[in-house]
Amino acid sequence: MRVLGTVIAAALLLAFVTVAAEARPFKRRGAGGWGPGDAWGRLYDADTVEKVAGTIEKIVIVKKKGRSEGVHLTLKTETETIPVHLGPAWYLENQELTLDVGDAVEIRGSRVTYAGKPAIIAAEIHFGEDVLVLRDEDGFPRWAGWRRHRSR
Repeated sequence: MRVLGTVIAAALLLAFVTVAAEARPFKRRGAGGWGPGDAWGRLYDADTVEKVAGTIEKIVIVKKKGRSEGVHLTLKTETETIPVHLGPAWYLENQELTLDVGDAVEIRGSRVTYAGKPAIIAAEIHFGEDVLVLRDEDGFPRWAGWRRHRSR
């Protein structure tokens, strides 16, 4: 009788866990609007990649409709002050490289025109001995890498 009670209790527990697991909605997070096919991904041009060095003047978290928060910085070089678009905040917050206003950095990225003004979409940030790679040679974002592997 004790064995039968244990079997029934286990079956009820299993049924409850299965129902609870199925009742939980699955929400696909995706890249938050920062994937390779979004507006920034399509703007990136491997033929316009260059390196610029300067000092970070400002770091801004931006929010645009239809996408998660992004991180932009303003870079002051010897010849210009230019906005640099890095990527989604959720991705950058999980990296070991920490940047701050006043830091001297070198950015490798694609020079683009956005809203009629020059900007850079960063592929790499060099900060001292550290390098944070954001995009590959073709401009494919690191945070969307699982999609590239899945399509192969």
